[in-house]
Amino acid sequence: MKQISLFHGVEHSCSYLPDLMSRSAYVDPRLPLDLPTYSNLAEQGFRRSGDLVYRPNCRHCAACLPIRLPVIQFSPNRSQLRNLRNNADLVVTPKPAAYDEEHYQLFLRYLAFRHGDGDMASSSPDDYIGFLGSDWSDTWFVEFRLHEQLLSVAVVDRLEFGLSAVYTFFDPAYGERGLGTLAVLWQIEKAIGLGLDWLYLGFWIEACRKMNYKANFRPLQALIEGEWRSFEKGEKIGM
Repeated sequence: MKQISLFHGVEHSCSYLPDLMSRSAYVDPRLPLDLPTYSNLAEQGFRRSGDLVYRPNCRHCAACLPIRLPVIQFSPNRSQLRNLRNNADLVVTPKPAAYDEEHYQLFLRYLAFRHGDGDMASSSPDDYIGFLGSDWSDTWFVEFRLHEQLLSVAVVDRLEFGLSAVYTFFDPAYGERGLGTLAVLWQIEKAIGLGLDWLYLGFWIEACRKMNYKANFRPLQALIEGEWRSFEKGEKIGM
């Protein structure tokens, strides 16, 4: 990779681990980004939020580990097979990454249920598309519908050698369907169908219960000290 300048963001309270402070390193926003550059950055543990590409760079903590799944090696467990059967009545349609009022209203309902006390719960339409969309990435807004009713949207980035699971939001009234799990299963199948190697699943924090679901997708690799390493369920990998 060519040399890329990074800038530190403002330190703030960590959203995942109480009593800790968080800080991210951002790729220079003036840098023109394209698919090859973004793909290489993902290989180095970076993620996207809108047009900004970042990775955690906290002063006193290294608990956030980028993780990815080698999709061809994945085999669904009983729970995941049951999820697929229970959701076989849904129609899945990838759409262009553009503002859609129906998507936005579902996003607000999801935030009110999951993150009602957070700043994002009052997101404007511009905030919404600025968070999930991008001017330079190859992004899909994947719809999951029951008949005509929108139940879930998965935001997915196409990379050179994989897919990146950016964000998923769903109707809280259908939480028993496991729509977050279904979105990951769909992305695995899609990556295999496209002949891609990886599904990047964001960050893993061992001590954060919100991220426990990621451990159900195996085998996983974590980026530790600059090297992607496989790890087993229950293995201590955090710091």
